[in-house]
Amino acid sequence: MIPTLLADVSLEAGKMSTLDIVLFLVAVVGVIAFGIWQGRKESSGAAESGGAAGYFLAGRGLTWWLVGFSLIAANISTEQFVGMSGQAADWLGMAVSSWEWLSTIALILVAFLFLPKLLRCGIYTIPEFLQYRYGTFSRLVMAVATLVILVGVPTASVIYSGAKVISVFFQGRMIMNADLGSIEVGCWIIGISAAIYVLVGGLKACAWTDLIWGAGLIAGGAVVMWLAFGALESADPNELIKTKVANSTATVEDLQNAGAWERFKLLNDGKDGEAIVAAGENLSGGKLHMIRPIQDPELPWTVLLLGIWVPICFYWGLNQYIVQRTLGSKSLAEGQKGIVFAAILKLVIPFLVVIPGILCFNLYHKDLRAEAVKKNTSTMAEVTASTGKVYPITENFALNTPDQAATVIAHNAKVAGIEAVIPEGATAKDLVALNQTALTAAAGKQIDGKPIPTGTKLVGYDYDAAFPTLMRNLMRPGITWFVLAAIFGAVVSSLASMLNSAATIATMDLVHMAKKDMSERATVLSGQGFTLLFVLISCVIAPGLGDPAYGGIFKFIQEFQGFISPGVLAVFLFGFLSPRTPRYFGWVGILTNIALYGLLKKFGPSIGAAGMWWAPDISYVDRMGLCFLTVVLIGAVVTLVNPLKEPVKLPVTDLINLESSKSAKVWGALAIVATIVLYVIFW
Repeated sequence: MIPTLLADVSLEAGKMSTLDIVLFLVAVVGVIAFGIWQGRKESSGAAESGGAAGYFLAGRGLTWWLVGFSLIAANISTEQFVGMSGQAADWLGMAVSSWEWLSTIALILVAFLFLPKLLRCGIYTIPEFLQYRYGTFSRLVMAVATLVILVGVPTASVIYSGAKVISVFFQGRMIMNADLGSIEVGCWIIGISAAIYVLVGGLKACAWTDLIWGAGLIAGGAVVMWLAFGALESADPNELIKTKVANSTATVEDLQNAGAWERFKLLNDGKDGEAIVAAGENLSGGKLHMIRPIQDPELPWTVLLLGIWVPICFYWGLNQYIVQRTLGSKSLAEGQKGIVFAAILKLVIPFLVVIPGILCFNLYHKDLRAEAVKKNTSTMAEVTASTGKVYPITENFALNTPDQAATVIAHNAKVAGIEAVIPEGATAKDLVALNQTALTAAAGKQIDGKPIPTGTKLVGYDYDAAFPTLMRNLMRPGITWFVLAAIFGAVVSSLASMLNSAATIATMDLVHMAKKDMSERATVLSGQGFTLLFVLISCVIAPGLGDPAYGGIFKFIQEFQGFISPGVLAVFLFGFLSPRTPRYFGWVGILTNIALYGLLKKFGPSIGAAGMWWAPDISYVDRMGLCFLTVVLIGAVVTLVNPLKEPVKLPVTDLINLESSKSAKVWGALAIVATIVLYVIFW
């Protein structure tokens, strides 16, 4: 039986034995070496496998199982194990699974609508398609926008979330006078590891190691989930009851007589959860429901109508570091089978990421509290020093530390120039409301001619530490090396993929455009140079992403990609389906989305939902939906008013077999049915 672990963080937890350390190093180095060797062995074959095509597209020789596992390994990294698991531990629960389960349907769409169009052109990059359809300027606009987002958001985020695992899991460990518990040290370890990996092997090495890391990641996640349920079954009911959702009617006696799964449901499924969600009365109606009330700031039910489909379809169909695997497929049929295989695997991911996140809060809420205390220490020091900033607080912070919350409110009120009186018996909600009044007052004032800055948000729990905390507390000698190697490998693999893709765009869409007579060797060297540049930039940015102001790493990734995803998706849909849409729509659509999304992000909280929904704010996912509809409307208008006289004819390559796969269609249909069944079960 797994021992109960509900105390504060212990440095002894998560310690690795000498055997674990040796096996971990052997596994990581061995798999990477195998991938590089396998990639070089294949590149010594046909000429097409070498040079730029070999480095950037794996010689266009990837089979379906390599494509499928590579898609999953490139996608599932610590941004899910840290970010998504953290959101599940917070209030979203199973609702965050929509990012995974709806991806199954999106992948099927990509396999049979997007992929045939892209492979037919024989392109290296997604922006390259825009040149054939809309012109050079549209290609440049997308290339630059994609690079800024790719390097600054997902690449930096994967480095940060990987370092988060290292820092939480290896607290107190030193190597060469470097503290592995430091986020900064972890960021540089991961960034340098991935840079070396991709510099030597390119996409082929990524694909072969992804095959192993993808399988290991799924197995490792299953081990953690199994151990977590074991810990839940043996945990003290008197401690567990403290973590039940607001509307749960569970009692200590109920928990004493329940098994692991029954305990999980009692703690996290609020009474009449569906009715509460439908009425939109409480964000804590339960963590086991897929739909959230309209007031939910992350995933209200409205996003399922359109908003969430925008980033999902963009990510799987038009995101370079994901699509680069499918562009390297041996044939259209192999690519389609690989995508459908990945779609089926996506159905499993929430059971390995989301449910463990929920379990972590039930088991180790004190650990998450301890991590938040450490994160808040420097911010509280600023408050005590009476800086000229104001500081937001969460309800959990006010609930756990009402005295500190009162100190923050008094400070903010002083900076804002108002009086704040805390009534006797004030609740956590009252404290948050009082603090918001001070923040609102400060928003309209200036100090020395400058707006009053907002400092770091003070939180009650560090939810991003959920999965690393599970690992640290549950792993035991003999299995620690395997799970940690799988997750570390996935981090390096995802990061290597992103760096390779960013380098591909910079080389093929910027440098190669300016100097078209570049040799194969010069093209590859350019890609390697950009790889080094981008990893340096990302490692500098990454440590700052732990700021609670970003709302968690998963939200940060999804929200900031909204600057390009709605516009790019709309532009490509017109490019695929409307051959008479004018060429200038390519750059107009992308730039319009960037401007509109920025305006909604800045002014959305003050204008509400513009009368469209009865909600106090616009979810960033609904914001994507609004931008997408706006760009589609612009595309429809310019097509009707100023259509091209002759339809655009796209190039057709003879390098790839473009025959579609019948078996992929059958399995794709079954995957869609399975997705619907899962939504019915957890609705």
